[in-house]
Amino acid sequence: MKIALINENSQASKNKIIYNSLNKVASKYNHEVYNYGMYGIEGESNLTYVQVGLLSAILLNSKAVDFVITGCGTGEGAMLACNSFPNVLCGLIVDPTDAYLFGQINNGNAISIPYAKGFGWGSELTLENIFENLFKEEFGNGYPKERAILEQTNKKILDDVKKITHKDMLEILKEIDQDFLKETISGKNFKKYFNENCKNKEILEYINSII
Repeated sequence: MKIALINENSQASKNKIIYNSLNKVASKYNHEVYNYGMYGIEGESNLTYVQVGLLSAILLNSKAVDFVITGCGTGEGAMLACNSFPNVLCGLIVDPTDAYLFGQINNGNAISIPYAKGFGWGSELTLENIFENLFKEEFGNGYPKERAILEQTNKKILDDVKKITHKDMLEILKEIDQDFLKETISGKNFKKYFNENCKNKEILEYINSII
């Protein structure tokens, strides 16, 4: 699995802590982590929580990554922004139990974590436990197990609803404010990571035309 880490501006200084905890767990399960920033370094390209949602959608819809780890101060803004785009199903994850149940029941492709609210001493251990509970089993197995078929059916219904209620991602990219889009994809490593992993030719060509 290819996993993207994306930090918005208010929590950029915690990028290294989050990356270290995520990579420690992900590497154990042979997942690759791509750190798209923000990195908390001077002069880097800015990402608001709305841009986090847009960047997550670009990466997931183009299949440049399979999963996104993001968040903000409360986790709410990044979660809402992610879910406003097609083919992104993002859960608010506060503790390891949330992570396990989201993966098993909701079978989404992004999580948003609060990195200010309740984030204090020992939080790197909480992050490791969140990532461990998220990735230790294949997604969508259901919980409790006897409800698995019903939960899988509901997930498919939700996916079908989102196809009706959301525009195509390429159409969104063409209609959204182009300066806003350009700022969103101006991160230090975006072009390298994206060009190496993007599997959607039309999105790749359009994004490169903006860059």
